[in-house]
Amino acid sequence: MLPGLWVGILAAGVAAAAELPVRKVVVYKHGIGFFERAGRVAPGEAVRLDFKAGDMNDLLKSLTIEERGGGRVTGVRYDSSEPLERKLGEFPFAIGGSSSLAAILDQLKGSRLELRAGGERVEGTIVAARLTPASQAQPEKQELLLMLDSGDLRSVDLLGATGLRFGDARLQAQLREYLAALGQARSREKRGVIIESSAAGARELTANYVIPAAAWKSSYRLVFGAGPEPLLEGWAIVDNTTGEDWTNISLSLVSGLPVSFVSRLYEPRYVTRPTAELPENRSQRPMVHAGAFQQERDRDEVRAKAADGRNEPAPKPLMMALAPGGRLRQEAAAEAVIQDRVDFTSTLAETAAGRELGDLFEYRIGHPVSIRKNESAMLPFLQQRLRGRKLLIFSEAHGSQHPLAAVEITNSSGQTLDGGAVTVIDAGAYAGESLMETLKAGDKRLLSYAVDLGARITTAFDTESVLQRDFRFRRGLLTTRTAVREVKTFTIRNVDARAKTVILETPVRPEYKLVGGKPAETTATARRFEVGVAAGATEKFPVTEERVVENAISLTNLTPDVLASYISNRNLDETARKKLEPLAALKRQVAAAATDLQQVQVEIQELFRDQERLRSNISSLNSVSGQQQRVQEYAQRLAAQEAQLAAMRDRKAELEKRKTALERQINDLVEALEI
Repeated sequence: MLPGLWVGILAAGVAAAAELPVRKVVVYKHGIGFFERAGRVAPGEAVRLDFKAGDMNDLLKSLTIEERGGGRVTGVRYDSSEPLERKLGEFPFAIGGSSSLAAILDQLKGSRLELRAGGERVEGTIVAARLTPASQAQPEKQELLLMLDSGDLRSVDLLGATGLRFGDARLQAQLREYLAALGQARSREKRGVIIESSAAGARELTANYVIPAAAWKSSYRLVFGAGPEPLLEGWAIVDNTTGEDWTNISLSLVSGLPVSFVSRLYEPRYVTRPTAELPENRSQRPMVHAGAFQQERDRDEVRAKAADGRNEPAPKPLMMALAPGGRLRQEAAAEAVIQDRVDFTSTLAETAAGRELGDLFEYRIGHPVSIRKNESAMLPFLQQRLRGRKLLIFSEAHGSQHPLAAVEITNSSGQTLDGGAVTVIDAGAYAGESLMETLKAGDKRLLSYAVDLGARITTAFDTESVLQRDFRFRRGLLTTRTAVREVKTFTIRNVDARAKTVILETPVRPEYKLVGGKPAETTATARRFEVGVAAGATEKFPVTEERVVENAISLTNLTPDVLASYISNRNLDETARKKLEPLAALKRQVAAAATDLQQVQVEIQELFRDQERLRSNISSLNSVSGQQQRVQEYAQRLAAQEAQLAAMRDRKAELEKRKTALERQINDLVEALEI
């Protein structure tokens, strides 16, 4: 087919394609948007939609089409995209990022080339090309070796060439296609999607899809006016980066994080197949395929429990107002309603309607929205008074002795509040800023927005004690539980002329248990205690925690003194004491027998050493004349010691037997003992 005719056919196809305007947009928080296009299509027209190349993966994954008018969607055509590496790999040459002209021509050995240099035209066949790097002696050189038609070889300096052209028209076209492919890879041109239908007449067509979109952002204004409840205004910031105008669309903003991912559907996928050859002169072995089995998966039903919002106490004012001269001053008492608040009346237009959307929450803007391409807009989606009160919050993790001014708000709006920045306006003036996480209906949060310099808080570890909680005897084991108690005292100094409510935040330590008193609330990592401080007063608030340590020891390893200390414990009842006293008596007898046995052993060792000395003396005197009488005396003493040694050994055996019997009685008593 002729190129001119092919272009004409393409032009006719584009002219016969209708466009569908955007009617509905749903923007999510995790970088995607749901779009709905709808419109009437004239008879014989296809529908063309244009998308960025980076949107095609999500489009092909999510596109749904609905047609009304009797026809059916017969197919969807779109501009394909082949991976650049695969496309370039089909060419007989490669042009790298820093390839020189010599390196490119060297890949085309055997190709005809026409070269112009200095007014001279040279034609020949490429033999080789090389690059000579620059040195101190000479500059960089790029040389080309050509074989001329006469058969002569000629070297040409490529740096002096003013023009090159390949003699092969096909090679010249391939170079042009190669460069065009590189250019298209860097371009951000639209990709066309054509929806074709079997209907011959006019019809209504709706297309829904998901593509990447800028996440919407939320910001709030918390305004304290004359009433007891602050007013919360929510603003949604929406960016139109789709490249086309949104005109009178239905806009919804969804808070939540549904699962979303990118699947590479637009880029053609090629699978490398293994090479298989039939074996020669070999019989094919039979292949046994394993049978499939079904894996059961249990599903646990999770029941969501919605907590009813509790009635909070009346707000306790903690206001920062502008005093004459520009200094911030604090006014009024914490239990009184501030009389000089600036009454705030909102002039916002109709806000969004909120509703649950499965596990998500949707804010549907109540009026048509128009946002031009590459523009952004701020749209009000909430205007609601909430239950709230002002207070101070202190945590040692903040690293300051001054607490933070905060507001405790309860989401009494009945809607989910999307997380975002909160600007606090008090008495008609800027008071500070905070960040709020996503807040479900009925939930409560503390939002700190400023440092209160009118209060100072210090902490000190006042005491640390060790308490014996209990001990038990069972099956030969003594188990003791000892409590280590720590007291941390917060000293709160209020230098202002008004009362304050302070929340003290202490970390939750897994090993420690709170003793006495209950926190106002507990989070996953901290306990919060509420303390009221009068004007100009100082309050001390102790927080007592204890850690219980449990130890186990065998009763047979207890000494009589340790056992006596447990018997003398005044917290031990009489029945338990009577059970332990026989064991203590046996322990004392075993200790006495062990002492006697040790004493007998020492005496035997001393007597044995004396016998060794006598034997040595006798051996020495036997070789000396006239010492027979002395030898007889030593022999008589040695015989007497032998008799004494035999008696001591009998005594040792008796003591060992008695000690063994006592230990057996102890073991029997320990096994039966339970206190």
